[in-house]
Amino acid sequence: MAASRESAIRFIVALGAISLFADVTYEGARSANGPFLGSLGASAAIVGIVSGAGEFAGYLLRLFSGIAADRTRAYWRLTIVGYFINLLAVPCMALAGHWTVAAALIIAERAGKAIRTPARDVMLSQASKIVGRGWGFGLHEFMDQLGAFVGPLLVAFVLARTHRYSQAYAVLAIPAGLALASLFTAIKFYPDPSRFEESKGAAVTASGLPRAFWIYMAAAGLLAAGFVDFPLIAFHFNKTSLAPQAEIPIFYSAAMGVEAITALVFGKLFDRMGMAALILGVVFSAASSPLVFFGSFYAALAGMALWGAGMGAQQSLLRAKIADLVPAERRGYAYGIFNTAYGVLWFAGSSAIGILYGQSLTSAVVFAMAAQLASIPLLLMVGRKSA
Repeated sequence: MAASRESAIRFIVALGAISLFADVTYEGARSANGPFLGSLGASAAIVGIVSGAGEFAGYLLRLFSGIAADRTRAYWRLTIVGYFINLLAVPCMALAGHWTVAAALIIAERAGKAIRTPARDVMLSQASKIVGRGWGFGLHEFMDQLGAFVGPLLVAFVLARTHRYSQAYAVLAIPAGLALASLFTAIKFYPDPSRFEESKGAAVTASGLPRAFWIYMAAAGLLAAGFVDFPLIAFHFNKTSLAPQAEIPIFYSAAMGVEAITALVFGKLFDRMGMAALILGVVFSAASSPLVFFGSFYAALAGMALWGAGMGAQQSLLRAKIADLVPAERRGYAYGIFNTAYGVLWFAGSSAIGILYGQSLTSAVVFAMAAQLASIPLLLMVGRKSA
C-alpha cells in the first residue's frame, strides 16, 4: 500500500526530533570546542586542523557507511551505531585534560555522525519523495537547527554559572539520552521507511551515477573548501576579545536560529526555483567571512547571521538535490561518495584557512570567499543539465 503524505511528514518529524536532541548535544559542544582547545594549549593552526580532521574523518567514513547502507539496507542498524558513538563522545569531553584527548573525542564524535548520516539521509530522501525534496529536507533541517540553537545557549548558561568547560560538556549528557530515546521510539513506529519510495532494484555501480552528479560533487567540494568552521571563528572572537567567553556560544546559537528558519524558507524556494535557491545561499555564506573576521561586535553578529543563512541553504538543499539526481537504490552510495569528497576538501580548506589565519587574516578571508564563489558556475551547469 502506498504511504500517505501525512505518514511521510510524521516520519520526517520523527527523524527531526532525533536530530533536534542530537544537535543540542553536539552543536552545544561545537560552540565551545574552539576556545576549549585553546584553553588546553592549542594554537589557531591546531584548532583549524583538528576541526578539519574531524570533518575529514567523518566524511571519509561516509563513503563506506553509504556503500554498507545500499548493500545491506540496514538503515536503522547503521543509524543506531552512529548515534551511540556520536552522542557519547560529547559528555566524555568533560574528562579531557589535554588538547590531544579533546581532539580525539571531537574526531570520534564526527566519525559517529558519519556512520549514521548516509543511512538516515536515504530514509529521509525516501519520505521527501512524497512531500517535495526541498520541503522534506528543509523541515528536517529546521528541527535539526532548533537543537543547534538551544545547545549553544545551554552551554553559554552553564559557562556563565560555573566558568568550567567540564560542567558544560557533562550537562550535554541529558539531551544525548533524549536523542537515543527518540531514536528507539521512531524505530518502533517506522520499522520499514523504504515503503515511502519504490526501489527499482538497480545495481550499485559508480558508472550508474550521472555526469551531473560528479559536476555537482565538484561544486560542493569548493563550498566545503571555503567554509569557515565555527571553532576557528570562536577562537578569533576569544583571541581578539570581541566577546566574553560565555557570550561566544550565543553567536553560534544566533546563527543556528537563523539557519533553522532559512532551512524552511530555502526548502520551499528550492521546490519552486531549483538551483537558484542554493546559489543564493552560497552568496550569503561567502559574504559572511569579511564581516565575521573584520567586523566589530554587531558586524560580526550580522556576519554570523549570514553564515547561518548560508548554512541553512547548503545543509538542506545539497542533500535534497542529490535525491533528485540519483535513484533510490544508488543513493546511499551517492551520499557516501559526495560526502567523502566534501570532507576531503573541508579538511584541506579548514587546514589552509587555519594556517593562513596565523599568517594573514586577509588571505584567509579571500581564500574562503573565492573558493565558495567558484562553485556557482558549476551549480548553474548542473541546474541546466537537470532542468
